[in-house]
Amino acid sequence: MSSENKEEIINEHDDNQTVETQAEEQEAQGETDQQESEADELKRYKEELEKEKDKFLRLFADFENYKRRTGKERIEMFKTAGQEVMQAMLPVLDDFDRAMVEIEKAKDKNLKKGVDLISNKLRETLKAKGLKQMEVKAGDVFDAEIHEAITQIPAPKDDLKGKVVDVVEKGYQLGDKIIRYPKVVVGQ
Repeated sequence: MSSENKEEIINEHDDNQTVETQAEEQEAQGETDQQESEADELKRYKEELEKEKDKFLRLFADFENYKRRTGKERIEMFKTAGQEVMQAMLPVLDDFDRAMVEIEKAKDKNLKKGVDLISNKLRETLKAKGLKQMEVKAGDVFDAEIHEAITQIPAPKDDLKGKVVDVVEKGYQLGDKIIRYPKVVVGQ
C-alpha cells in the first residue's frame, strides 16, 4: 500500500472516530438535556403539588372556622330565641308591680292573693325560660355598662355621689345578655 492510501485510511479512520465521538457527545448531551428537562418538569410538578396542598389547607381551615362560627351563632340564637317575646312581656311585669302597690293600698286580701298568684306564675314561667331580673338598688355604684341613667340629681348624702339614688325601671337579662337596662337616677 502506498503511503497516500495509508494516509487516506488513517484520515478516514480519524474522521470516523471524530464522527463517532461527536455522536457519542451529542447522545450524552441529549441524555443530559433530557435529564435536566425531566428534573425541571419534576420540580414544576412538586411546586404545583405544594400550591394545591396549601390551597387545600387554607380551604379546610376556612371551613373549620365557618363551622365554629355558625355553631356559636346557632347556640347564641337558641339562647336568645325568645328575646322579642320576653321584651314584649316586660311591660306586663311592670304593670303587675304597679298593681301590687295599688292593691296594698286597697287592703283587699282576696284581690291581693289572686294578683299575687298570677304575678308569681308569670315570673316563674319567664324565669324558667332564662329571664332574670337585674338586682339594682339605691346605693349601688353607677356603671354605664349595665345601667341607663335617665337623670342626675344632687346627692341627698355625700356617700351617694356617683351612685344610684333611685331605680325608676327594673332591668332584665335573658341568659347573659341584657335585654333591658335598669333605668336609674344618679347622684351628683
